[in-house]
Amino acid sequence: MSKQSAGILLYRFADAAALSAADAPALEVWLVHMGGPFWARKDDGAWTIPKGEYDKGEDILAVARREFEEEVGLPVPDVPLVGLGSFRQSSGKIVTVFAAESDFRPDSIHSNTFSLEWPRGSGRLREFPEVDDARWFPVEEARAKVVRGQGAILDALERSIRAGGRTDRL
Repeated sequence: MSKQSAGILLYRFADAAALSAADAPALEVWLVHMGGPFWARKDDGAWTIPKGEYDKGEDILAVARREFEEEVGLPVPDVPLVGLGSFRQSSGKIVTVFAAESDFRPDSIHSNTFSLEWPRGSGRLREFPEVDDARWFPVEEARAKVVRGQGAILDALERSIRAGGRTDRL
């Protein structure tokens, strides 16, 4: 059976005051950069939505909220969440995603950590943050930043916004 994860994708629209009258507000998404030595020097293809695995029987939305807080160090903003669907990643993992519009602006993030033998074969265990950066990206730039398989999540977000009558914003 495939591993299961749940996550939250925050989105916002660029500040209308910063745009010319002819421009529509640009959709932006909030992504986190994966921590640890494997991802340290990678940018494109190294960002993801805050997410984490869950066990059978767990409440998926509660897991998404928990994982967001573990990876970011702050709770999910108190805004309505909408289910975007479940998406198969290139690893085979299934990620169930919830989305919310929020102008989330944390001063900093503080991720939980994981242990890893590093350098490999050294016998030394080191602690690394699961997430080492987080920021807003215009959705088109985000397509290059996210790990393979998460482009479909961005597509689903755009479809959801259009279906919700927000086409004036896209």
